[in-house]
Amino acid sequence: MAILKFRIYWEEDESIYRDIAIKHLQTFYDLHVAILKSYEFDQKHPATFYKSNDAWQQGREISLEKYDKPYKVEPLLMNEVSIGSQVADPNQKFIYQYDFVKNWQFMVELIHIDKAADAQISYPSCVRTEGIGPSQYGTKGIIDSHLAEMEEKYDLQPDALKDGFGEEGDESDALGDADESFSDDMVEE
Repeated sequence: MAILKFRIYWEEDESIYRDIAIKHLQTFYDLHVAILKSYEFDQKHPATFYKSNDAWQQGREISLEKYDKPYKVEPLLMNEVSIGSQVADPNQKFIYQYDFVKNWQFMVELIHIDKAADAQISYPSCVRTEGIGPSQYGTKGIIDSHLAEMEEKYDLQPDALKDGFGEEGDESDALGDADESFSDDMVEE
């Protein structure tokens, strides 16, 4: 059984990509779910693949379902079409569109074909992740997760007032006592 490895680039930044290995008999629906999972997107929106050429022009559509829009040719359905049946050359390309309102676009390129499956891998599988992917609904990244941890750690609750924190506009200086105990020998010149 052949294993196809696709590189899925985020359209806006080619340095952000995911490599997904999938069996040639698995469907485009399986690839669709693997792409969303690898980029941490949900599965709530419409999606479609387009067979493509080297110039990234849209060809035959392979859709999640038939949508209420005009088609030149009836689309193939993701859950009925195996990936291997649409691979015409060793550098086959597809365009993947997700959430037609936000218009997320990913470029899908076949980068490697293995003759045998790895028994330790459950296919489809994201085998490489490069770069911090886009956030589907807001901000995401390393900095944001650290900020969230800091906000949680230093979140001032009503009990914090007992620890010497005053309220805004309070004339008493909570640090006043600490300033008096600060001596000159603690300051290095």
